[in-house]
Amino acid sequence: MQIKTPYLLFLGDARDQLAAKTAQGIAYWRPEWCVGQLRLTDCNANLGLKELTVAEAAKAGVKTLIVGVANRGGIISDAWIAVLNEALERGMDLAAGLHNKLSEVPKLRETATRLGRELFDVRHPTRPFPLGTGAKRPGLRLLAVGTDVSSGKMYTTLALEKELKKRGRKADFRATGQTGIFIAGSGVSIDAVVSDFVSGAVETLSPANDPDHWDLVEGQGSLFHASYAGVTLGLIHGSQPDALVMCHEPTRQHVRGLPHFKLPGIKECMEANLAAARLTNPAAKFVGIALNTSQMSEADALKEIAKTEAAYGLPTVDPVRQGVAKIADRLW
Repeated sequence: MQIKTPYLLFLGDARDQLAAKTAQGIAYWRPEWCVGQLRLTDCNANLGLKELTVAEAAKAGVKTLIVGVANRGGIISDAWIAVLNEALERGMDLAAGLHNKLSEVPKLRETATRLGRELFDVRHPTRPFPLGTGAKRPGLRLLAVGTDVSSGKMYTTLALEKELKKRGRKADFRATGQTGIFIAGSGVSIDAVVSDFVSGAVETLSPANDPDHWDLVEGQGSLFHASYAGVTLGLIHGSQPDALVMCHEPTRQHVRGLPHFKLPGIKECMEANLAAARLTNPAAKFVGIALNTSQMSEADALKEIAKTEAAYGLPTVDPVRQGVAKIADRLW
């Protein structure tokens, strides 16, 4: 899917800032695509963008209204329908990453069909994918992997894209989750692909390219998370990574959502990910470690970063605190 820019970010009736984290991620990474925000009267989130009505957004040239809020159950609220339908009437496409589909709301489907508008349900792929082949293809690829879910894989790959482009290198972020798709404008929500076709979907997402071009593939899950290891393995095989970055949150004691599984160590995770990666790229190697130290003080974070770098002999950074220049140096 290819979503047209620029965007109007719809925050709806988000009960707090966390409920608008999708919109917040888009505004942070792609501010040049975000014309403004639209909030209902009982919305408790605020991105600090210009407040716009649908009519004002249309006049400003907005191409897509993004539903940037996630509510309990991932439903499309009845309170949103009038606003979403007006956006269609005024020339915009709609995009959402909720469990409910825009295309299953009769009013929105009818209006979109009548006016030739697009409804992007980014959590739900709309095209078939081939089986993965493992055949070598030109271009360079980096995949972020993790000791756990929600450990900074999207942030790390986006930061690397920004750093490489700043240096004049050919690089593209390849999105594999709904927030990443909104940030990239395209991608595949890989956790919604039938398991047999995950590696083929990633091969399609990251096709043959120039020999000096880097695809920075957003990682998902963890090989050590009992719930999500399957999608991680498919991503590894399909991306055929030349380079891997290990993402880790040092303060966690167990994998997220499964307290009966102790958080694995970095070393065993690196070994398992390398073994998996070398099935489709025997030359795969780790080029760095990205630590999410958001739960640590500055002093403790810097000590942890230095300790980890010394232990593994790899550039180690917190992408938020320090940037990713040290890891990018390894991609030259």
